[in-house]
Amino acid sequence: MTTKYEFRNIRPEEVDQAIQIEQICFPPNEACSAKSMKERVANAPETFLVAVDKETGKIAGFLNGVATDEDVFRDEFFTDITLHDPSGKNIMLLGLDVLPEYRHQGLAREIMSRYAAREQEKGRKCLYLTCLDNKVEMYKKMGYTDDGISGSLWGGEEWHDMSRKI
Repeated sequence: MTTKYEFRNIRPEEVDQAIQIEQICFPPNEACSAKSMKERVANAPETFLVAVDKETGKIAGFLNGVATDEDVFRDEFFTDITLHDPSGKNIMLLGLDVLPEYRHQGLAREIMSRYAAREQEKGRKCLYLTCLDNKVEMYKKMGYTDDGISGSLWGGEEWHDMSRKI
């Protein structure tokens, strides 16, 4: 895993790749808009972790979020980059994206693990995310706790709030 990919913050020139990957990985009602993705990359690149395929130089997958002192996930985190507080004690994870051709190889787990370790080093206390029912078990295996049905109405779906103390 460590020899095939380079793990690092996103670079400004990679924003279009991130937008394209998001459109592939999420249905239109759930995907981050191009505008919001551009704002995240411009204002919070340090909260992205990209896995770049060393062979192609392209992003195979990424995780992104916003830092905050809040401890309840709300839909505004998806669309309002002004809620990002670089010194926030928590991270609200906004999207884990892995291109289909890189799935089922442990890349999502590796990205999540490296992200948690990196944010712990920065002094963060907890990672929060929302996920659909069919992803709860996957995130539990990564150390997250299912905190119940979320107040999130994002994309008209029913979400689970999940958290992981780090």
